[in-house]
Amino acid sequence: MTWNWQDKNWPKFIYDTAQLEHLELEYAHFLGRLVGTIKHLANDDKNKVIVNILSTEGAKTAEIEGEMLDRDSLQASIRKKLGLETGNQRIKPAEAGMAEVMTVVYMQYNTPLTHEELHHWNAELMQGRTDLESKGDYRKHEDPMQVVSRGLGMEKVHFEAPPSKNVQREMEQFIQWFNDSLSSLPPLTRAGIAHLYSVCIHPYEDGNGRMARAITEKALSQSGETPALSGLSRQIAAKKNAYYDALERNNKTLDITDWLFYFAKTTIEAQIHTLQSVERVLQKAALHKEFSGKLNDRQKKVIDKLYEAEPEGFKGGLSAKNYIVIAKASRATTTRDLQELVELGILEKSGTRRFTRYRLTALPEKGQE
Repeated sequence: MTWNWQDKNWPKFIYDTAQLEHLELEYAHFLGRLVGTIKHLANDDKNKVIVNILSTEGAKTAEIEGEMLDRDSLQASIRKKLGLETGNQRIKPAEAGMAEVMTVVYMQYNTPLTHEELHHWNAELMQGRTDLESKGDYRKHEDPMQVVSRGLGMEKVHFEAPPSKNVQREMEQFIQWFNDSLSSLPPLTRAGIAHLYSVCIHPYEDGNGRMARAITEKALSQSGETPALSGLSRQIAAKKNAYYDALERNNKTLDITDWLFYFAKTTIEAQIHTLQSVERVLQKAALHKEFSGKLNDRQKKVIDKLYEAEPEGFKGGLSAKNYIVIAKASRATTTRDLQELVELGILEKSGTRRFTRYRLTALPEKGQE
């Protein structure tokens, strides 16, 4: 098996720019809309959005690698690092490490990439790990660095990275390319190459996927001259097999058009989802303003939960049972509250009897301005 890094032309990747041009324009359009929408948020709402996106990304980038983080602990740590109120939530080492990486990439995206920065990220991501020979430093073990899956008594090698003795040189070349390419490559192309390039070097003993996604976020933020808040890890986690398949298809060749097309489409899908989530915050604020004084605290709480659940929404729609649990209300109070929300035009009702469900009604145009 020959891997891409064994090609005599490595790391001179080739790709068809014509297939990517319209995707670059589409991404720029949605990024511009996201930046503009965030500017219209009140400070408190903006902070909540940022914390929510960063914590979701941190949890999802870990989940892709099979690690499940405590979301409440992760959010508290992110809030602390952003100088926001945290309450008394206990913060665990793994969550603190992930929060450090997410907030550093968010706040310091415009600095050149360095070995020291990458080592800091890896050391933070590996907090609490006692099974590693090297944390916060490039791998040094002599054994081949392989990506292997096991099943039915058989092993399959999906990729083998350059030997450890080559990593320092490979990373010096990668960092120079990363910093030099900012002015010469469009955002999605640069970020996509950075992701695949760094994964193929696999410079650390562990955490390489999480590192690559952090590098990707830094690349997108640098190119856009603003924190990208891409939502990419959430999108990848939702279709993880497609992600690994795309990586595997492109680790044996320097022609990476297929990878860049996959990466661009996935990043745009992620950006649209992020934009929609921010727009929902504006819609929710507009709704509360529109119906100020007409809603009780129970109704406000349920409305907030409905907005948080979008775009997927409650499975099958909001039921009276859901309302009782969220609002801690009696059945009679629930019936009255829901009827009022329907009459106000905030919720729309479908079904009958035990199959009755409620969904958010589209806001009036003036509420979306």
